Amino acid sequence: MKKILIPILMVLASFAFTGCDDLLDAVPKDRLTEDTFFKSESELKAFAIVFYGNFPGSDLYVANDDHYTQNNMSNEGMGKRTVPASGSGWSWGALRNINTLLEDLPHCKDEAARVKYEALARFFRAYFYFEKVKRFGDVPWYDKTLGSTDTEQLNRPRDSREFIMDKMIEDIDFAIANLPSAKSAYEVTKWTAMALKSRFLLFEGTFRKYHAGDVFLSTLPADAKPYTWYLQECAKVSKEFIQSSGYGLHPSYFELFHSQKVTELMDEVIIGRNYNKAYGVMHSAGNTMTVGSMGCPTVNKKLIASYLMKDGTRFTDIAGWETMTFQQETAGRDPRLAASIRTPGYKRMGETTLTAPDYKVSFSGYHPDKYVTTLEQDAYNGCDVDLIIMRAGEVYLNYAEALADEGTLSQADLDMSINQLRKRAGIPALSLADANANPDPFLTDPAYGGYQCPVLMADANKGVILEIRRERAIELCQEGFRYYDLMRWKEGKVFEAPFYGVYFPGAGVYDVDDSGTPDFEIFTDKATSSAASAKKLGEDVILSQGNAGFIWLHSQVDRSWDENKDYLYPIPTDDRNLTGGVLTQNPGWKDGLSF
Repeated sequence: MKKILIPILMVLASFAFTGCDDLLDAVPKDRLTEDTFFKSESELKAFAIVFYGNFPGSDLYVANDDHYTQNNMSNEGMGKRTVPASGSGWSWGALRNINTLLEDLPHCKDEAARVKYEALARFFRAYFYFEKVKRFGDVPWYDKTLGSTDTEQLNRPRDSREFIMDKMIEDIDFAIANLPSAKSAYEVTKWTAMALKSRFLLFEGTFRKYHAGDVFLSTLPADAKPYTWYLQECAKVSKEFIQSSGYGLHPSYFELFHSQKVTELMDEVIIGRNYNKAYGVMHSAGNTMTVGSMGCPTVNKKLIASYLMKDGTRFTDIAGWETMTFQQETAGRDPRLAASIRTPGYKRMGETTLTAPDYKVSFSGYHPDKYVTTLEQDAYNGCDVDLIIMRAGEVYLNYAEALADEGTLSQADLDMSINQLRKRAGIPALSLADANANPDPFLTDPAYGGYQCPVLMADANKGVILEIRRERAIELCQEGFRYYDLMRWKEGKVFEAPFYGVYFPGAGVYDVDDSGTPDFEIFTDKATSSAASAKKLGEDVILSQGNAGFIWLHSQVDRSWDENKDYLYPIPTDDRNLTGGVLTQNPGWKDGLSF
């Protein structure tokens, strides 16, 4: 049977790349098949455009992890996930589209176009499988489209992550060799493929290092490559990218997240997601960060306290840092803090008046600001500020982390990577020797959700690994990395720690941004001021010491993390049933099935 393509979607997509005359000259069909499509580069492009929908959208500015939360915690953070009947990320339609294009490429007689679109499809297949491995671990590998009669393939067991990684590397290496090398703001290039390879090799290497010997790696074959191989390969491709791609660091960290279009940022941005009001393609970043009905995203003190002082010293080494006011704790810090949250002196873009953190919207008092631009962008689903999918700053971080965890990091490596990020931020360089000689105790303090994995604690490079993780948390905050960073580092227990906000000495009226007007009132009986937000102590706002302390979010929420199951998601029961148990469940998850 010929495969029936998605007719309306494909025809509409083709409008973007072919002229009206071409469309009128086409053979009239109400359904497109492989015999009448995939004949030209424009048709390959029209089909392949749907692949870009695999990239994240709103996931790039909304987080739910140990650094960011909302008014309701995620099930992951609470340890309350259950085995679903279907869905939950176990979907394969995107892969079918990719394999369809790969199978039907021979219909196009343009060899250069065939190679280019094979490379693009294989990039997206590697991307697709990376997302699956992160979430589920072992998964079945499919490189062909399947029909209802392909029962043997449909009911096959999961392949080991070693096999999947080998296939992903084959795909991404083909993509690197055959994708265009010219920079593009919105289309996948050779450099996008190199950045993806850097990303997934780092993930796999560190996952294998920190989860060594545990149940999540029990299906690896005896001859599986060691974690150091993945980290060495990550460092290799990352270094090649840094030295040959032509990408570097945009001079302004603030501009990365407050510019209208990534075309203004192509010195660093490898690929972005294009939004445009004229075409009705928009998101809700401004609305989410400024309106109290959109989940109320807010930041944990744990992240805020990890920002260094501008002189490179540690904020948490200052005596009394725990009881500093908001004005005191935000003064003299790494400038990336003021580029990521509202701090004293903050003004909305295009406005002249000061705007304080809004405690009706951001309950911790640390109000996120990435992708928040002018007031006109605040409408629900009315923001067309481009979002960043990949940027060179991540590759710099990957390079340093891979070498630190592999054990061969040098000061020269730090100077080529982490210290370039610090230089942009205007803070002193990181010293490898100093970091290892004096690891930061705050970053491993369980009272604030510090790192606790025994493998890290025993590492000779613990100090510099902690500093690289600090840089990663700060540089990539609110960009969609943190949850899976914790998974690969085996640090899920951090979810059990308290989620704290700004310190307050007790009830009172507070000018939190030092602007001369009251912004927030904590009252015991009734509000007495004109503050923009007022909350009753012990009911609307909980302080960590009762009548004083940090704002304590989710204080009544029971949380637990199961080290033996929670690092992977469960496989839906419907899919297990369809295979009669050939598709096995992930460790620790009880789904009630007898196989």
